[in-house]
Amino acid sequence: MYVITHNQSQSDKDVTMPFALPHLVAGFIAVMVGYTSSVILIIQAATTAGADAAQLASWLWTLGVGMGISCIGLSFYYRIPVLTAWSTPGAALLITSLGNFTLAEAIGAFVISSLLITLCGISGWFDRLMRHIPVPLAAAMLAGVLLRFGLDLFKIAPQDPLLLGTLLLAFLLGRHLWPRYTMVLVLAMGITLCALRGDLQLDTLHWQLASPVWTWPSFSFNALFGIALPLFIVTMTSQNMPGITILRAHGYQPATSSLITWTGLTGLLLAPFGGYAFNLAAITAAICMGKDVDPDAHRRWPAAVWAGGFYLLTGCFGASVATLFTAFPATLITCVAGLALLGTIGSSLHTALQQDEAREAALLTFIITASGISLLGVGAACWGLFVGVILHQVNQRRN
Repeated sequence: MYVITHNQSQSDKDVTMPFALPHLVAGFIAVMVGYTSSVILIIQAATTAGADAAQLASWLWTLGVGMGISCIGLSFYYRIPVLTAWSTPGAALLITSLGNFTLAEAIGAFVISSLLITLCGISGWFDRLMRHIPVPLAAAMLAGVLLRFGLDLFKIAPQDPLLLGTLLLAFLLGRHLWPRYTMVLVLAMGITLCALRGDLQLDTLHWQLASPVWTWPSFSFNALFGIALPLFIVTMTSQNMPGITILRAHGYQPATSSLITWTGLTGLLLAPFGGYAFNLAAITAAICMGKDVDPDAHRRWPAAVWAGGFYLLTGCFGASVATLFTAFPATLITCVAGLALLGTIGSSLHTALQQDEAREAALLTFIITASGISLLGVGAACWGLFVGVILHQVNQRRN
């Protein structure tokens, strides 16, 4: 298995960013999947907090610009595909908890949560924790996280067999004839078919630039325990932990403490504008790390830079871009995401199960993660790694 270290990346800093169409398409698909899967949660969270139309647009502007700048900056600096994202589980948490607080209290809680994330990065304890996770278990967790995308792909068959059949045929032909341009072909075929059938709902789209709106934070103990601490825990366990694990599962050795620190600082700076949480991406990051993006793992980082560029664009136009992405049929998004992640699911399972001494622990990690359970506010990926690491340690001592 290849390993890309931080030192290797540093030596390439004088190299300009290579351009390849698969990089651009992977970046676009990552942003498209990220927005369509959870932007509605952001809108609901902001509405629950009492945000008006201008403040809602500010939330979307802030999240897009924050993710865009951090994706571009971190990927350029480290020369590895670093994708950042908003905290999707965090947004779901906010929907249920913000109703009892004012918008100012919510903003204050975002500041505290981001401060805690920053301290985690500066202290280095999160990096030390992540180093205890064996590569097979990291790969098993990745496969478990992504499995539902592969399963959802074929659940489309009863409702839209034509779309699934067309994209599956395009995928197989692309893999055989133009391996590097497989997802380019799939995306082009999908959009063309949906356009011909009139499935793209673009008539309600109106382009309008968004702008940031400052909200003065207010701090309270109730918001600390009701919003800040739960948001911090969910972001670290359900987002940053899988995000680092996925990088390592693909052979990269990220500067964990620095990445966590930068995401925390981004949140600190942008929280007053609605940037409730920034973290390392997991699922969308995997889209930019597969062999379809580039056979050379050292040259996949431009896909994350392109994703950052698309995030900047989405941020500038705020709610308009959210409307654009929701205009794509859900079946198209499901098919494209599933096909884009098939290779990563296969390679992750191979890495997870190829070592005899780690196979049992990796299998358990995979199954628990794939189950999607949530206990005590902690997601399945974290529980899968927790149980897997314990079993792996027990097996090592027994042997």
